[in-house]
Amino acid sequence: MTPARKKRLALIGLMLAGIAVGLTFALKALDENIMFFFTPTEVAEGKAPRNKLFRLGGMVVEGSISRPGDGLTAQFDLTDSGKQVTVRYTGILPDLFREGQGIIANGEVGDDGIFVAQEVLAKHDENYMPPEVAEAMQKAKEAAAATTTN
Repeated sequence: MTPARKKRLALIGLMLAGIAVGLTFALKALDENIMFFFTPTEVAEGKAPRNKLFRLGGMVVEGSISRPGDGLTAQFDLTDSGKQVTVRYTGILPDLFREGQGIIANGEVGDDGIFVAQEVLAKHDENYMPPEVAEAMQKAKEAAAATTTN
């Protein structure tokens, strides 16, 4: 093999190694920052990951909002017409947050089984519902109807 070919082969090898390293970093960053969506039924059944951030969406249950202790901590239940999950959030809730409202919360399930939210997002008008929440609620209603008829 001539010296020119050896140089070319070494350059191609370095370029492939650089691409592999870049791709590895990109996939690692994506894996660390991706947030999956789960319904209250999936969380109650233990399908949601422990100690990993994810999104939880559903409707705030009527009469479930409470403020234990002093400060900005709020606790409420979220449902998809199937099962309920208790959510705890410390911070200022969005202006549109209220009972019967569709929301999405970002956070993780704690050791006590309560979803600890880091961020709460409320829908922005009366006609809008996040597509994930609408689809999950429809599936939960269909499952409940199938269970009732059997």
